[in-house]
Amino acid sequence: MAYDEITRRRFVQTMAGAGIISIAGCTDQLEGQLGEEQQFPSQKIEMVCPWAAGGGTDRTSRKIAELAGNHLDTSFYVTNKTGGTGSVGFNSVADADPNGYTVGITTVELCIISHLGVSDITPKALKPVMQYNFDPASITVREDAPYGTIQEFVTHAKDNPGTIKVSNSGTGSIWHLSAAGFAQEANIDIKHIGYDGGSPATKAVINGEVQATAASPAEVAPQVKDGPLKVLSIMGRERIDLFPEVPTLKESGFDFTLGAWRGLSVPSETSDDRTSTLHDTYKSVYDSDAFKSFMTKNGFRQVYRGPDEYGTFLSSEYDRFKKIIEQLDISK
Repeated sequence: MAYDEITRRRFVQTMAGAGIISIAGCTDQLEGQLGEEQQFPSQKIEMVCPWAAGGGTDRTSRKIAELAGNHLDTSFYVTNKTGGTGSVGFNSVADADPNGYTVGITTVELCIISHLGVSDITPKALKPVMQYNFDPASITVREDAPYGTIQEFVTHAKDNPGTIKVSNSGTGSIWHLSAAGFAQEANIDIKHIGYDGGSPATKAVINGEVQATAASPAEVAPQVKDGPLKVLSIMGRERIDLFPEVPTLKESGFDFTLGAWRGLSVPSETSDDRTSTLHDTYKSVYDSDAFKSFMTKNGFRQVYRGPDEYGTFLSSEYDRFKKIIEQLDISK
C-alpha cells in the first residue's frame, strides 16, 4: 500500500475514533480533495486573449499555448474574447471559476480603461502570474525633420509651442498616453492626433500630416530601414536590438519609460499552488529557445516579472496612468 494511502487511512481512523467525523464521509471528502489537487491539471487550459486574432497579443499567446503543452501534462488553447478596449476579455477571466483552468492574457489596457471610464475592471480583479513582454514607445520623425536628436525635438517644441503634431493609435491608446506622458515629463506643448492603429499613425508622419509618432519600434521599423523615417529615442530602460544605435530617453536626460506590455493572470481567488504550477510552466516556455526565437523574429521584446514583482508593477502602472489621464482630461 502506498505511503499516502496509509497516512490517509490512519488520519481518518483516528478522527473517527475520537467521534469527530464519520469514516465514510471523511474518506469520500478527503479522497476528492486529494485527488483534485494531485490531478491538476486534469483537463485543457483555456487562455483568453482580449484582442482579435492576428494581432501581437494573439500571436504571442498562441505561441505560448503551443509550447506550454511541452512543459505540463495537458494542452492549452486560446479563445479570443474581444471588445470594450480589452475589458470583455479581462472580465471573462475575472468572472471565471478560480480553478486554474482559465488564464488571461493581460495587457497594458488593464491599467488604463477604468481611468477612461470604459470599464470598472482594475488589476485587483485578477491574480498576477507572470509578465513576458514589454515593447517601448518611440519618438519617430521624418528623416528631413529639423531635429536630429530628442533634445533638439524638445527644444523645437518649446520654441514653437502647440505646433508639433504627434500621431497615435487612438485617443486613450498606449501610444497616445506614451506621447502625452513624455510631453508632461519634458514640459512641452504638443498636439495629439488619433488614428485607427499604429500603421496609419506611422503613414501620417510619412505623408506630412503630423511631425512625429509614438508608435512602437516594430511598427515603424520598415519605414525607418527603407527610408523616409528616423527614430529619435526609445522609451525603454535600455536600447533595443532593432535599433541599437538609438538612445533611450533616460540616456538623453529624460527619466521616462513607457510602452505596451503583456502578461498572464488568473481569477483572483485561484489557489497559490495552482498559480505556482502555471507560473513554472509559463516560465519554462519563456526560457525556451523556441519562444526566444519567435519573439526575436517578430520584433517582440522579452521582459520577465514573476507573480509578486508583476503585481507591484501592475499597481504602479495603474497609478501612473491615472495621473497622465487626469492631466489630459480625456475620461468619459
